[in-house]
Amino acid sequence: MSDVPVRLVVSDVDGTLVRKDKSLSPQNIAAAHRLRVAGIPMTLISARPVSGVLPLITPMVIDIPLAAFNGGTIFRPDGSIVAAHRVPPEVAAGIFALAEDAAVDRWVFADDRWFATTVKGVHVEHERLASNQEPVIRDRFEDLYDRIDKITFVSDDADTLKDLAGRATAIFGGQATIGQSQTYYLDVTSIHANKGDGVKAIAGLLGIPLDAIAVIGDMDNDTAMFAVAGLSIAMGQSPDRVKRAARLVTSSNDEDGVAHAIDAIILPRVGAQA
Repeated sequence: MSDVPVRLVVSDVDGTLVRKDKSLSPQNIAAAHRLRVAGIPMTLISARPVSGVLPLITPMVIDIPLAAFNGGTIFRPDGSIVAAHRVPPEVAAGIFALAEDAAVDRWVFADDRWFATTVKGVHVEHERLASNQEPVIRDRFEDLYDRIDKITFVSDDADTLKDLAGRATAIFGGQATIGQSQTYYLDVTSIHANKGDGVKAIAGLLGIPLDAIAVIGDMDNDTAMFAVAGLSIAMGQSPDRVKRAARLVTSSNDEDGVAHAIDAIILPRVGAQA
């Protein structure tokens, strides 16, 4: 663990900053305020599209760059894009061909829209909240292949997603970032759209060294930023493999684990009072 004082906190959103019902707790908002008082800014990096991150900016009082699509899109608080990395068209075509017979729902994020194969299911309801938009229903996505920000395969069958992830990684792992943002979501983004590169991009824009950054997350797609940051903190409900990848563990997202991490771990390291 780095002994360099924390100068920036970067938090994941779903499973981390927000509760299971996607609500942002007063406790996490208040803890972010205590960070600002201590002179430490906080920003967000999420698998969500830009539209899903924007509503969190005002309550969290964020005035520095943020990241969407697992770090693939860096944007300013006013929504303007700093950088965007997309799935190569040939990878999109190959991934969909690979998943042709898989029992999964298919989502595509492109042109600032969410395209989906169905409106049914609890995950669609959750994504309405997370992406802050309604899905556009269609069966095929070929016309979008040249501008896809993220592909998500959705299933509650863990073995189905594990099998698809393994096959996709074996073929396309060197050309795309393939990983689970939740146990029921398998995301495919640009090879540069990972949270490690996303944190590096934000750090570069702000002129903050990586060893002065604390990151907080809960799933496999967060481990890339765990690997580059000076201080990494996993949520209490994270899978054991994710906890092992982090330096420290806080409480769960339904127990305001971000607030606990700020008050019990981060602020004491800079000599501030919670």
